[in-house]
Amino acid sequence: MNMKPLLLIAVFFIGIHSSAQAEEPTYKQGVNIFIETGVTQPDRVPTWYAPMVAMPYAPVFEILATRGTQGRYYQRTYAVTLKDMIKWHGHDCEGTTHAANSMKIAFEILFPDGIIDRSVLKAISGTGPCWSDAVAFLTGARFQYGNLGFFKNKDYNHSVLLYREDTKVAVLATWKKGINNIPGEPVVLPGKINWTPKVSMQEVIELKNEVKNAKGHPKPYQVDLLRFYQWKHVNDVLSHPLHDSYQAKVIKNFKWDDWVDKDKAFSNPIKRSDIRLKNYPYRKAPIVESK
Repeated sequence: MNMKPLLLIAVFFIGIHSSAQAEEPTYKQGVNIFIETGVTQPDRVPTWYAPMVAMPYAPVFEILATRGTQGRYYQRTYAVTLKDMIKWHGHDCEGTTHAANSMKIAFEILFPDGIIDRSVLKAISGTGPCWSDAVAFLTGARFQYGNLGFFKNKDYNHSVLLYREDTKVAVLATWKKGINNIPGEPVVLPGKINWTPKVSMQEVIELKNEVKNAKGHPKPYQVDLLRFYQWKHVNDVLSHPLHDSYQAKVIKNFKWDDWVDKDKAFSNPIKRSDIRLKNYPYRKAPIVESK
């Protein structure tokens, strides 16, 4: 009997178990798993609902998922762009783009091999639908499974916090001061931009205050102007390297309960089943028909 396949399987699972104890990755690319990346063409064709996707620094994400509801890891990643996110969210907006850009910076720390494993992520976002939808789409985290939450501290509403469960690394990511335009909300990390936006953020903040405080009846021109400012700002940001506009920080001694708003969470989360067999061993030998 050829023992090599069995030996390889045993080594594979011993490696996984010992890695978990040492807070190492579930797998190591090129060591105990081989994932092909860059094998699907990213959709970067601009269209009316996603013109920014063609900008030079619009992010592309290489996503790793599992096969079906009870399957192992795929052996290839698929590419995701802002265009994919916009179609799922329902409209393009600056929130989707800012959230995606922030996560791109965080993913560089969490997944240095460039492979974003959706089966090991927990995430915290602000309550805005653009941000929470973007986070759910890219991480696979969802409220019903208890791995997606809202920030307890509202100052962080336009940030994202991503936690990789296998390595136990948490990263907070957000924009830098100078592209932020949310009235009354601080930038929670110290970085500042060193380039000049084409749109004045102060004008955007003042306009947002007027639109939001118009008792539900802003002037039609204000609605159009705000949309134009946001469109122009997003395309402007994506014409610069993302590190010029976004920042991230590893959160040491991270505890989920310190950051998440428990009042906005499922009291009895559902256990996920679609990642249960992601590392399941393969057959010892090919299937042979019985005579």
